[in-house]
Order: sequence, then structure tokens, then C-alpha cells
Amino acid sequence: MKNLPLIVKILICVVVCLAIGGLSGIATTDAIPNWYANVNKPSFNPPNWLFAPVWTALYSMMGVAAALVWHNKDAKSGVKAALIIFAVQLLLNGLWSLLFFGMQNPPLAFVEIVILWIAIVLCIRAFLPISKVAGYLLIPYLLWVSFASVLNLSIWLLN
Repeated sequence: MKNLPLIVKILICVVVCLAIGGLSGIATTDAIPNWYANVNKPSFNPPNWLFAPVWTALYSMMGVAAALVWHNKDAKSGVKAALIIFAVQLLLNGLWSLLFFGMQNPPLAFVEIVILWIAIVLCIRAFLPISKVAGYLLIPYLLWVSFASVLNLSIWLLN
């Protein structure tokens, strides 16, 4: 699979990222009109319709970033470790939705999102030496998860 063209690697990685997002969205879909609609939220809580397009863009950028790292033939080492860190943070991303929406547990979800945030930082640090573009593509994701962390904490404290 090392010799696949970059576009094929991008398609594979984007589809995997979107699939993880879609699977975690299953827990979200039922909770939004029921549990989430009734929790106290901070004034800066975005409208519900905003989350799907933002996450679609972020998952797509994450997939492109992973593909760029996977495809880098000049990197002597670090590619495998970087992609393992990427996979871990992607699984943590999916787990957050299950904890927050599926289990309706903002305190546990907050602990997990802090771990996710750290994993994203580690992923960016692992990606940058291999592909600066890949590392930079994860910065909007880190910013959004930073915002989501504050939102998660606020919901926990308000309820």
C-alpha cells in the first residue's frame, strides 16, 4: 500500500475519518433533540446546525493530513509512530461523542477531551517534521477541540 498514488491515500484517509465521525454521530443524533436540548448551555454555545459542516471540514482536513504523512517518501523515520498517534487521537475523538452524548456524562467527557487535546498536540508535533502542511492542517482541529473543551466544561458546570 506504500506505492498508492497520493489521491488514493487521501480518499482512503478522508473516508476513514468521516466514517469515524459518522459512527460517533449516531450517539449524537438521538441525544440532541432530547437530552442536549434540555441541558443548560453557555451563551456562546453555537447553533446545532453548525456542528455537522464544521466536523465534516475538520475530518476532511485530518484525512488529507494523515495521507500526506503516509505518502511522504522522504521521511526516514517517524511516519509509523505519527500515524499511530493519529489513529489514537481519532479513536479518542469518536469516544468523546459516546461519553458526552451517548452516556450523557459531561464530567467524564471533559476528562476524555483533555486527553484528546493532548493527543492532537502530540499528533501535530509528530506530523510537522514529516510534512509541515499536514501539521498545519490539524491546527483548526486543535482550535475547535479547544473550544469544544471549554463548551464541555461549561455544560458540566451549568448542570
